[in-house]
Amino acid sequence: MDPQLAETSSWAQFWDAYELFRDPMLCALIAGSVLGFLSVYVVLRRMVFVSAAVTQSAGLGVALAFFAEIHLGLHVAPTVGAVGMSLLATLLLMMEPTRLRISRESLLGLAYALTGGASILVGDRISQEAHDIQGILFGTAVLVEQPQLIAVAVVGALTLLFHLWWFRGLTFASFDRTGAMVQGLPVRALDAVLMISIGLMVGVSARALGALPVFAFSTLSAIAALVLDLRLPWTFLLATLAGAISGLGGYLFAYFYNFPVGGSQTVLASALVVLALLARGLRQLVTRGGAR
Repeated sequence: MDPQLAETSSWAQFWDAYELFRDPMLCALIAGSVLGFLSVYVVLRRMVFVSAAVTQSAGLGVALAFFAEIHLGLHVAPTVGAVGMSLLATLLLMMEPTRLRISRESLLGLAYALTGGASILVGDRISQEAHDIQGILFGTAVLVEQPQLIAVAVVGALTLLFHLWWFRGLTFASFDRTGAMVQGLPVRALDAVLMISIGLMVGVSARALGALPVFAFSTLSAIAALVLDLRLPWTFLLATLAGAISGLGGYLFAYFYNFPVGGSQTVLASALVVLALLARGLRQLVTRGGAR
């Protein structure tokens, strides 16, 4: 078959079944955008492993929800399990680890390893839901249920609105804590709001899309933007766009080339980092050439 004809046919099939793919595409777009925005805080504050631990915790929460229903007869919505474990992990990681005489990196490593291992162990006891557990951990979700989309949209909208409303205070408290304290800002309260918003958004997004792409949106988006070395507002904007492109573009790439969705979204997020590095290198070459 002529490749051009095959491509036209694929687009026709896609638009014919658009209503089937609309919800997962919207979910990926919203989650990617909001997590991309939050990723600037995650990367600049060196909280990459916080994001990893929280996404793993969300996967464990889903596994425990299935386990409770199958073995204990308790109905717990998987989204509630994901959000609950994400918030619990977030609150634990907000503790001062020096009281336990361990470093923050050690605490993060423990949380990541424990939740990841526990997800595998719990998943082994709910074999009938094994496919769902794999989807949560690695992001193989092709379809998104409407309640999941609503949860992502509501949490995402509230998170983004609040962060835009308190943008100056949150960025000031995050990147210049001493100056913020001198100005009388409630630094600890703002830190708590930031961490809880990350935990909430990661929880609902990981339930819908999987932990792997959620981790990519919440880290790689900011890396791609920061490589370009722009002013902070532009960095937030580009990170948001990078997350949106990774989420929606990764889904379309997976559909047309028959790849797993989570892997496609993650690879696209990584590709944007590479493109940003190339763009930065090209800009430096042009600048040096002009200086000569």
